Amino acid sequence: MRTARITTTGLALAAALFAGTAATTAQAQAAEPAPIPACSLTNTTTTVQNVSRPINHQLLTVTNTSSKPCFAYGAPHLAFDAAQHVVPVVEDSIPQAVVSLEPGRSAYAGINLSAADGSGTDGRTASVLRVSFDEGDGTESRARTVKLPEDTWVDSKAAVTYWQSDAESALMW
Repeated sequence: MRTARITTTGLALAAALFAGTAATTAQAQAAEPAPIPACSLTNTTTTVQNVSRPINHQLLTVTNTSSKPCFAYGAPHLAFDAAQHVVPVVEDSIPQAVVSLEPGRSAYAGINLSAADGSGTDGRTASVLRVSFDEGDGTESRARTVKLPEDTWVDSKAAVTYWQSDAESALMW
């Protein structure tokens, strides 16, 4: 009989402890902030502009238009006009951390359009740039088409940097 009472008391105590743990876990999960989404077509605008230096470069700017922060993961995926391949990424430009954009803030990527020494091949004038984003899980978003500045010349040496938190860092590559 005494064993039965101890067992019953032990089970009641375990049940109460389990219920308290479950409630605490549920409260903690409810209190956790929502994860920060990737910057995407739905929460940003994208522009491209010529720069005076370095030569043969443009600056790609993505601006967070939502009311919440977003992460600019990796590097933008770029293709000129109807090209079937994306522009390679300048691997040395990888930042120390993912760029986080508060509402209204921007991230930048430098676009090297062509070889300054003329060593590139397949040179042509491009009129549009297709830009897609890294979703943060290794997948790529749908592309957004951005009009390029007039007379944008590209060749086989075109490359893009990773997203940077400032324009100067994006254009140093």
